[in-house]
Amino acid sequence: MRTIAIMNQKGGVGKTTSSVNIAAGLTRQGRRVCLLDLDSQGNSSAHLGIDLNASMSTIYQVFSGQKRLQEVKQLVKKNLWIVPANIDLAAVEVELVDAQGREFILKRAIESFVQQMAGNEFDYIIMDCPPALNTVTINALTAATEMFIPVQPHYLSLQGLSRLLETTALIKRRLNRNLTITGMMLCLYETGTRLAADVTDDLIRFLEESDPSSPWAKARIFKSRIRRNIRLAEAPSFAQSIFEYAPDSAGAHDYANLIEEIIADEARFKLQIPQAA
Repeated sequence: MRTIAIMNQKGGVGKTTSSVNIAAGLTRQGRRVCLLDLDSQGNSSAHLGIDLNASMSTIYQVFSGQKRLQEVKQLVKKNLWIVPANIDLAAVEVELVDAQGREFILKRAIESFVQQMAGNEFDYIIMDCPPALNTVTINALTAATEMFIPVQPHYLSLQGLSRLLETTALIKRRLNRNLTITGMMLCLYETGTRLAADVTDDLIRFLEESDPSSPWAKARIFKSRIRRNIRLAEAPSFAQSIFEYAPDSAGAHDYANLIEEIIADEARFKLQIPQAA
């Protein structure tokens, strides 16, 4: 099983769009996926048609110790489950401020979750992280084995990247030695512009010159560019992934290519998918 945190502390870079469409795209290739919505705004949940009412069971109950992951997950599409979130999750930062081992709550919950699956394991757990370096994010990075970073190819989008990488290195050193940054996804990409090309070149150069011992030492820029596409912005209002809403759009094409790259890495991470009879 691959456990992937999709994270950037800057908002508006395509994090939730990527989380939902990567999860949906993997299910189209026969993978069993559980998407964890870890953002108190609940955007991934809303994108997949979850009614964010106050009485619903969410990831907040997992952090507060009231419920287990298996009790709050919901099947939303074939092979796709979601653990939803709503505004209640915002209380975690205050409620867990003095909690012992608070960084490992999600890791332990996932481990228990997997043990209880008994032959019905997921192939992927995708975590849509909040746009902040807070307790929930640290939990996600402590539980994950991989990290994908969506990046908009603008210079302002790169300013906080060094801080994110420093935090990742700290978490790898102190909390999760298995954490690696698999790659960076270029989202909201504007083809044909000099700026996008220059920023991409800067990122590639940075990765090539990285310390070999850093968590991002083997990271790459995914070849698939997620172009700016109005269909991607429209899809959430119809509670559909891009593959359902506009399967012939540029957005669907770009995410399909990205899914191929992710699946190509399965052998690297020793993920074996049972073949259909």
